[in-house]
Amino acid sequence: MHKNLKKLKKKSYTAPGSLIHIGDEITHPVKISYIEYSNDYYKFEDSLDNIYDCFNENDTVKWINVDGLNNISMIKEIGNYFNIHPLVQEDILNTTIRPKIDDHHDYIFVVTKMLYINELGKLTVEQVSFILTSNYVVSFQEFSGDVFDPLRERIKSASNIRKFKTDYLLYSLIDGIVDSYFNILENIGDRIDSIEDELLLNPENKLLQDIYTIKREMLFLRNSIWPLREVVNNLTRMESTLINEKTIVFFRDIYDHNIQIIDTVETYRDILAGMLDTYLSSISNKTNDVMKILTIYSTIFIPLSFLAGVYGMNFNNMPELNWKYGYPSFWIISLILIIVMLRYFKRKDWI
Repeated sequence: MHKNLKKLKKKSYTAPGSLIHIGDEITHPVKISYIEYSNDYYKFEDSLDNIYDCFNENDTVKWINVDGLNNISMIKEIGNYFNIHPLVQEDILNTTIRPKIDDHHDYIFVVTKMLYINELGKLTVEQVSFILTSNYVVSFQEFSGDVFDPLRERIKSASNIRKFKTDYLLYSLIDGIVDSYFNILENIGDRIDSIEDELLLNPENKLLQDIYTIKREMLFLRNSIWPLREVVNNLTRMESTLINEKTIVFFRDIYDHNIQIIDTVETYRDILAGMLDTYLSSISNKTNDVMKILTIYSTIFIPLSFLAGVYGMNFNNMPELNWKYGYPSFWIISLILIIVMLRYFKRKDWI
């Protein structure tokens, strides 16, 4: 977060519409993939060197996917071809903005957040931007790898998706992102169940760290899902020639899924708050148990210390000082006191 703040500060001295990449440093080259299809036509290019190879005037659905945002000149070329406003190009490169939607009549600009579990088992957040036109959907991703492989297979296998236009392709892309949230929640739910079981048996410091890690992940989810609800809701109400009325029903389905995810996120947040209270209560109970044992033993030794103190006073005229049974009598009285006190504590259910 500190690194992003420094980049924001650097951007604050630039003019509006200046194309500056804001986000994690990207060192790998930009990758362009291209899919073109219609009901009876399909073309796929996994890696293109020239963005102009994607541009044509055919009446087909075309999906251009750009992996990597470090080639600013390419963003300008795409922006010039589709007549994209400089402020929109600026938002594409700014990976810290919240999900949103803008209608520019000739095209619709959508920003979403894609979440997935990386190879290290950590939650990764990546911004994905979309440009929707009458024949094109252009997606901009920060890194290689996404959740769209099932969609690519559906297009390749000549499914019903090839009967629809670009608005349905945009729906399918957003739907893939929303469906990935369910996978994230399932993973988090399994981890919560595991922590909950350990929490009741043996609360350790590691569990506290795990709880806070999941709480941060839930914060990422919440910040990604809540704004997306507004985006999808606007798509269902948008009066645009780019959105077919038949496709609005599908966007409403995404909205319902989004509400379901939000409810699950809020439920998990409440569970995590309760787990944190349970952990603190368990640690407090363990501390109280330790203090109780220490207090009991201290209480037992109070009268013994008194006897030892009296018996150890070296006065010449002290009674029974030279009595030969004085020492064993001291230990007998001490043991009797210990037994009596332990039985009393046991009867009170203190030990």
